[in-house]
Order: sequence, then C-alpha cells, then structure tokens
Amino acid sequence: MLLAPAPKKKASAAARVAAQIAADKRFKILEAHIKKFQGRHDALIEVLHKAQELFGFLDDGVLHFVSDMLRLPASRVYGVATFYHFFKLKPQGEHTCVVCLGTACYVKGANKVLAAIEARTGISAGETTPDNKLSLLTARCIGACGIAPAVVYDSKVAAKQTPEDALKHLTQWI
Repeated sequence: MLLAPAPKKKASAAARVAAQIAADKRFKILEAHIKKFQGRHDALIEVLHKAQELFGFLDDGVLHFVSDMLRLPASRVYGVATFYHFFKLKPQGEHTCVVCLGTACYVKGANKVLAAIEARTGISAGETTPDNKLSLLTARCIGACGIAPAVVYDSKVAAKQTPEDALKHLTQWI
C-alpha cells in the first residue's frame, strides 16, 4: 500500500518575513547600525532615520524589525514613527512638494496654492500620485515667514508662490 505524500504546509507569515529579511542586505546594514548603539532604547529615532534612509519609507516589516532588535513594544516604535512628520509610512513619489501652512503662509494664500495643486494632481495632502511621480505634503511651518507663502519643491524653497506658480513648477514633473 502506497501512502500519498503529506500536503505541504504553507509557510507562516513569520517564516516568509524572516526569509525576506535574510535576502535583503538593507536589514543587515540596519542591524549593524542598531548594534552600534548597543540596542539602547534611546536610539530609536536615530535607528528609524537610518531605516528610512535605507528603505525610503517605514513599512510594517521594517517597524517590526526595529521593534524586535531594540526590544521595544511595536506600539512604541509605531508611535514614534507616526508622531514625527519626517518619517514616512508609505512609499514617496519621485518628487515632493511641501506646502507650508504656517500662519504667515496661510494668511498670504497657501490654502489656495494647496487647493490648486490638489485639483490639478487629483491627490490630497499626504498622498502620492498613482504613477509615483509626486508626493504632496504640508508642513505647519518651515520657518520662511518672510517669503510667504512658501512651497518646498524637492528640498528647494520657493518664495511668494501663487497657485499659478505652483502649477507651472509641477508641470515639469507630472
């Protein structure tokens, strides 16, 4: 009597993540960076910065890896990653546009600049276009009140932006 082979079990989610981590050299670099801080909990922000530098954004797998390596609750790692605006939990576009919504910029029309960009691109602040060309972000204040309203295009600050100026600048990207 021949026995049928036992059905193969599906790999657990943890096993799949472990395999992905083993295959991705960025995790090894991040692990070395964490070891440099000797796993200290107060190194969390620095570790998250390095993780974002390596991966471009902080997805669930990266956050759990950091949590495990620093022996911190995942809720604390996620809390820090979501508290600071620098950290991104989704892939960012090839280009970024940050509209300052600080008081001086808002009073001088930043809300109109943002509305024009949202209408033209079809995305809202905090989103990325479907083709990953542009991420639209806002900031509470970029410290450029004297040139309000200010918009930051790929890390370059532009002064006294109008909706027309912003749309003209974005046409080269979208």
